[in-house]
Amino acid sequence: MDQENWTVVTEFYFPDFPQFENSSLLLFIPLLFIYIFIIVGNFMIFLAVRLDTRLHNPMYNFISFFSFLEIWYTTVTIPKMLSNLVSGEKSISFIGCLLQMYFFHSLGVTEALVLTMMAIDRYVAICIPLRYTIIMTPQLCLQLSTGSCIFGFLILLPEIVWISTLPFCGPNQIHQLFCDFEPVLLLACTDTSMILVEDVIHAVSILTSVSIISLSYLRIIMVILRIPAGENRQKAFSTCAAHIAIFLLFFGSVALMYLHFSVTFPPLMGKATALMFAVLAPFFNPIIYSLRNKDMKDAINKILCSQKMFNVSGS
Repeated sequence: MDQENWTVVTEFYFPDFPQFENSSLLLFIPLLFIYIFIIVGNFMIFLAVRLDTRLHNPMYNFISFFSFLEIWYTTVTIPKMLSNLVSGEKSISFIGCLLQMYFFHSLGVTEALVLTMMAIDRYVAICIPLRYTIIMTPQLCLQLSTGSCIFGFLILLPEIVWISTLPFCGPNQIHQLFCDFEPVLLLACTDTSMILVEDVIHAVSILTSVSIISLSYLRIIMVILRIPAGENRQKAFSTCAAHIAIFLLFFGSVALMYLHFSVTFPPLMGKATALMFAVLAPFFNPIIYSLRNKDMKDAINKILCSQKMFNVSGS
């Protein structure tokens, strides 16, 4: 195409969202409920760990940090989805699209690193318990959490800056629920073979984290199986089961989303995968960590009971 005839794209549109007068309200209400539940549930976990001194240890600190990230991770995409369901325009600015991609993936990378740290923490606690307090010091946990956040937000910056320099001159319809690398790159007026490079970069980072976590939990399970049957063995299994469930939900949806390389999914399956990746996986995080963990349930109940007492005394 002649560069002089290019029309610079300033907005992208999401044509696959239904019109409000059709069935969008049926989708808006459950999505809004899910979003509120994610925010409230993860905030309760974060608050419970911060306020209950019994939970001031590396494992719960990582859980609270992960819950804090989940709040922002879903806030990057779900409010815009809700807006698109009730709005007539269903659009996002070019800058807004870049920012959505940047924060969504930066928070996602940070979450993947936190899940990796949680697996390592459980490995040290169960496989070499006598050295746990020496290795997993509060200072190290703070450094790991801070480092994962810095790395997550820096590693995506060159990629976003590079995408911002690409020419977007023709189609501006994103056939996805939110701005993501592949659907946006497909709209660039340049060679789209770069998508394969994106897939390789994502695959290497995903498989690295998955390998570390999988090896850690395999070793943990082998050690737990050697523990005599009893309360300690059951507690170790229960704790690790929650971590493994979150790991499978998070990386399972990530794998479906980004490890298919150039294989084309049917449009409906692509959107279902995106919904699982951006909405359903975060939805189950507070459920798993609050229902599968007695200490967490006690801490949350303590907060809720104290709130009820405050309301009664205030009235």
